[in-house]
Amino acid sequence: MAVVPPSERGGLRIADRVVAKVAARAAREALRTGPEADRLPGGKRAAPQATVTVRNGSARVKLSLTLPYPSDLAAQCLAVRAHVASRVTELVGMEVPEVAVGVDRLHSPHLDSTAPGRVR
Repeated sequence: MAVVPPSERGGLRIADRVVAKVAARAAREALRTGPEADRLPGGKRAAPQATVTVRNGSARVKLSLTLPYPSDLAAQCLAVRAHVASRVTELVGMEVPEVAVGVDRLHSPHLDSTAPGRVR
C-alpha cells in the first residue's frame, strides 16, 4: 500500500464549542486546585463559562467565573489564565494568544446559610 503525502491527507477542524468546553474544564481544574478551592461554590451556576473564537490555528478565549469572596481575585484570575492557555494548547494543539477572564459573580460563604432574611 502506498503512503499518501501529507499535503494530500486532508485537514482537521476542531469546532469552536469543543475548544470552549476544553477551556471551561481547564478553568474548573485551575480553580479546584488553588488555595481557595475549599471555598468555591458548587452547582451549575458556579461552573466557568467559556466562549472561543478560532482563527488561523489560534484560539482566543473568554471566560466568565464565579469566585469566592473575600480572596485574592487577581491571583486567581492569573492562575486560571495560565492554566487555560497551557491546557488548551496541550489538549487541542492550538496557540492561545489571549485569555480574557471576567468575574461575573462573587460568592460569599456567609450567604450559604439556610436561614431566610437579610445578612448584616
